[in-house]
Amino acid sequence: MVRSLLARTAIELFAAKGFDNTTLEEVAAAAGVSRRTLFNYFRNKEDLALSGLSEQGEAIAARLAERPVEEDAWTSLRAAFQVLEDIETTPERRLEMITLLFGNESLRAGHAEKQARWQDLFAPLIEPRLPDSDHRTLQARAIAAAAITCLQAANEEWVRLGGQVDLFDLYDAAVQAIRRPASPPEEKMT
Repeated sequence: MVRSLLARTAIELFAAKGFDNTTLEEVAAAAGVSRRTLFNYFRNKEDLALSGLSEQGEAIAARLAERPVEEDAWTSLRAAFQVLEDIETTPERRLEMITLLFGNESLRAGHAEKQARWQDLFAPLIEPRLPDSDHRTLQARAIAAAAITCLQAANEEWVRLGGQVDLFDLYDAAVQAIRRPASPPEEKMT
């Protein structure tokens, strides 16, 4: 409960003042806790800003584990990513958070690190869905990485469009781009 309150308070302050202009002391004061209490839950400001990503990855993995093992890996991942829609937040707050993540270099790097951990969570759940082969582990990791990259690309486009479109329509378009080869350009008749 305290961890969630601290994270929520921090995101509100980061959105209002900017990540670099917000101190941990301000976050602690706004949440009504001491700086020491804040450090009981978070190592640093980046950890505080990115805390939700670990929980999101675990929630996605749990949803993925619930999917039928005979289901196509891409279909299972799409359904598992829907857990992100279950997070209680407004579209405006989600837009603020994603804008914050992609707008700050240290947060962007931390975001990439957290998503690499997502790959470690998802790959073992994808592997049993693939045909048995010597490369099944590699293929599972590649599918997990590609799906996460598609989700990130969809989020970036969603922010660029001001959150005015459906995130998962963008995700589907990104997946379609990598799953189906692009047609070669037609030669012009001269």
